[in-house]
Amino acid sequence: MQYRPLGASGIQASVVGLGTWAMGGWMWGGSDDAAAIRAIHAALDAGMNLLDTAPIYGFGRSEEIVGKAIAGRRDQVVLATKCGLVWQGDQGDHFFDTDDDHPRQGGDRRIYRFLGPESIRREVEDSLRRLGTDVIDLYQTHWQETTTAIEDTMAALLDLKDQGKIRAIGASNATPEQLGKYAAAGQIDSDQELFGMLDRAKAAGDLDYCAEHGVAFLAYSPLAQGLLTGKVGPDRVFEAGDQRSRKARFSVENRQRVADLLAAFEPVRAKHGVDFAQLTIAWTVAQRGCSHALVGARTPEQALANARGGEVVLDAEDLALLDAALAAHGPAIV
Repeated sequence: MQYRPLGASGIQASVVGLGTWAMGGWMWGGSDDAAAIRAIHAALDAGMNLLDTAPIYGFGRSEEIVGKAIAGRRDQVVLATKCGLVWQGDQGDHFFDTDDDHPRQGGDRRIYRFLGPESIRREVEDSLRRLGTDVIDLYQTHWQETTTAIEDTMAALLDLKDQGKIRAIGASNATPEQLGKYAAAGQIDSDQELFGMLDRAKAAGDLDYCAEHGVAFLAYSPLAQGLLTGKVGPDRVFEAGDQRSRKARFSVENRQRVADLLAAFEPVRAKHGVDFAQLTIAWTVAQRGCSHALVGARTPEQALANARGGEVVLDAEDLALLDAALAAHGPAIV
């Protein structure tokens, strides 16, 4: 496993981190807590020390699962969670409504983006309790909002850092301009954004910012929610509650286009003796500005396979072949 710094925090984190959204069950058709804990243990055993979670993932369930899994192993973990998506109260920007399974208009929970200082202070205490720890290594604002000045949000985060409750500060779903405002108010160590082979354009400015300012970039959904693993082919049937079944990206036609793309990757995949997920992870962390890739897993086998992606180093010829395939097939993929 390769390790890289989280900005200027002094924290070294595995280039492949375990994303735990699916472990919370919400939007993923439920979850098996015992299997999730085994997956976390397998990830740690494989040297994947970066674990990323958030309160919204199952409304606390993912954090609770992570807390159970790391009990007795806390010193092996770079623990990352988030704040700013709240379902108590009505402050901030209304984001969406949801029920226990997936977002839907009129759902019994109204989700707001809110980064007010008092709310952050409440959230961090809840997360510390659920995670069973007294310090969070990387605390990230999950989504940005319009009702609180970034300077006020950052002041609250810096106060938590001074208190020893968090070690590093990150932002997620932020623009380069917003990152600049965070940096003007204090030390910002990481930026977490949607980025991968099928999601390159939106994060381009953020990647440049991170490369130029020494900020870690954590790519989320680099496997496009499993689409680039080669295991979500045209014949795949999704379980009830799995949000992928309602997305155009997971239509049968689009899945066939992805299969054609992966077929073009075959020479590079075979050269390194890896699977398509591992190849995609290696490509992701080889991109300028991208320091880490967060990859979901719900079983030990998935976690171990993902960890292998952090060991693969692609050369210039490999990257050129993969980029040529992306140029040829990518524009047709939703």
